[in-house]
Amino acid sequence: MFMKLISVLSAFLAILCSQSFGASPKSPLPNIVVMLVDDMGVMDTSVPFLTDEVGKPKRFPLNDYYRTPNMERLALRGVRFNNFCAMSVCSPTRISIMTGKNAARHRTTNWINPDKDNAGPNGSPDWNWSGLKKGDVTLARLMQANGYRTIHVGKGHFGPRNSEGADPKNLGFDINVGGASIGAPASYLGMQNYGNAVGEVKKQAPAAVFGLEKYHATETFLTEALTMEAKTHVADAVKADKPFFLYFPQYAVHAPFNSDPRFAANYKDSGKSPQSQAFATLIEGMDKSLGELLDHLDQLGVAENTLVIFLGDNGSDAPLGHEHAVACAAPLRGKKGSHYEGGTRVPFIAAWAKPNNGNTHQMKLPIAVNAIQSQQAAVYDLFPTILGLSGIDVPSKHIVDGKKLDTLLTAKPDSARDETFLMHYPHSPHRTDYFTVYREGEWKVIYHYFPSDISEQSHYQLFHLKADPFEKTNLAISNPKELGHMMLNLVAALENQQAVYPIDNDRKPMLPKLP
Repeated sequence: MFMKLISVLSAFLAILCSQSFGASPKSPLPNIVVMLVDDMGVMDTSVPFLTDEVGKPKRFPLNDYYRTPNMERLALRGVRFNNFCAMSVCSPTRISIMTGKNAARHRTTNWINPDKDNAGPNGSPDWNWSGLKKGDVTLARLMQANGYRTIHVGKGHFGPRNSEGADPKNLGFDINVGGASIGAPASYLGMQNYGNAVGEVKKQAPAAVFGLEKYHATETFLTEALTMEAKTHVADAVKADKPFFLYFPQYAVHAPFNSDPRFAANYKDSGKSPQSQAFATLIEGMDKSLGELLDHLDQLGVAENTLVIFLGDNGSDAPLGHEHAVACAAPLRGKKGSHYEGGTRVPFIAAWAKPNNGNTHQMKLPIAVNAIQSQQAAVYDLFPTILGLSGIDVPSKHIVDGKKLDTLLTAKPDSARDETFLMHYPHSPHRTDYFTVYREGEWKVIYHYFPSDISEQSHYQLFHLKADPFEKTNLAISNPKELGHMMLNLVAALENQQAVYPIDNDRKPMLPKLP
C-alpha cells in the first residue's frame, strides 16, 4: 500500500513538473514560421489581394497567369492584407522585421552590397551599410533567450561580407543554412552547386550559396533544397520538444531567373518571354515549398500550435515592362525599387497552420479565416506581434516603430492605429533615386531630392489612393493645401526617426524643401 502511494505521488509530481517547466509534449509556447519571399509583389500570385469598391477580392490578368495553390490554401485558413507595405528594396525590410524599427530609424536604407559601400554619389555617409551587429536587439535573439530554437534557412543579407551581421548565428539564430551577406544566389541549380566550384573550375562565385553541399551535383533546385533543410530542422525541434521560430527567407524569386524545370511546362504556351516564364516557375516553386511546409507541420502534429506568416520583402521584380509603368504589378504602377505602390505593396497572409478555435494559442491570437484586411500595416509590425504572442517583453531602451497586428488579424479595423507609412531611400542608383514616400490615410506624397523626368521635373508627387489607387494623377499642383499638410508630416516623421539625408555636391545634408 505504501509503495502504491509512493508511485501515485511520483506520477503526480512528474505531471506537476512537466506543467511547471515546459517538459510536456504540448509546448506552452506557440511555434512561429515567417516565410519571406524575395522580390515577390502583391500581384505575383493566383491569390487576389486587391479588392473592388465594396471590398470583395478582384482578379486581374496576372492572378490568372501565376499558379500558387498553396498560397490559396493558406489564405483560406487565415487573413490576407491587401494594403501591406514593405521597404522598396530588401535589406531595409529584413532588418525592420528583425528589429521592429522603420528603415529610416535603423538607417539601413539601401540593399547592402556585400563588398562596397553603395550609398550612391549623393548618399549619406552616415547610413548603416554595416547592417546588424552582435549586440543588436533582434527578434531572433529575444526568441532564443526565451526558450525557442531559432532556425534560419535561406537568404540573410543582414550585413556585408566578413561583418558580424553576415552570419545569422551572430544575431540570435541557433541554426543557419544558406544565410550570408549575399542578396541573390549565383545559381539555383544543384548541377552548378548553387554557384560553388564545379569540376576542374575552382573559381568560387561571390554569390555562392553555402551549407547545401549534400545537394551538389544533383538535380535539386535551390528552393527544394532549402525546403528539405527547413523541414529537417523543424522536425528536430519537435523531437526535442522545443518551440521553434523558423525564419524561412527564400532566395526565390530573385534574379537570376533560372527556370525551375519542375514547372516549366506550365508556362511554355503563355506567350510571355522566356525570362517571364522562368520567373513564374520560381513563383510556383516557392508555392510548392509553402505547401510542403504546411504538410510537414500537419504530419508532425504541431499545426494547431504554429502561426504561419507569409510575405514579400519588397515589390515585384517580374521581368514585365518598364519599372515605372503599369506592367509587372498591373494594375499597380511601378516595381521593386520604385516609389510607386508596385514597389512597396507586398503580399501578406497570416494563419494558424490548422485553425482550431479551442486551441489555447489561437484563443490568445484569434485570426479570421478566409478574410481580407484593407487597413494599412507594415513589415516592422511583425516584431511586436510575434513577441506579444510569445509573451516576450521588449527591452525598455529598444525603440519599436511597429504596432501589434492583433486586432487587424481578426479582419476588423483598429481605430487605435495611425494609418501612416514612411519609406525613405536617400540613395542611388535604382529605379528611383533619392526619394521619401509618406502615406497618411488615403493620401500619399513622394518627395524627390533631385527632380527628374520621373517626378515630372518637380520635387513633389501627390496621390489620393482611394480615388486613384493606381497613381495616375499627380495632385501636387492642383491641391497645394493637402500637399503642404503632407509635406509637413513627412518632415516630422523623418525627424522623429532621426533619419539621415542625401548630401549635395558640397557634402551638406539635403533636407526636404517645403512647398
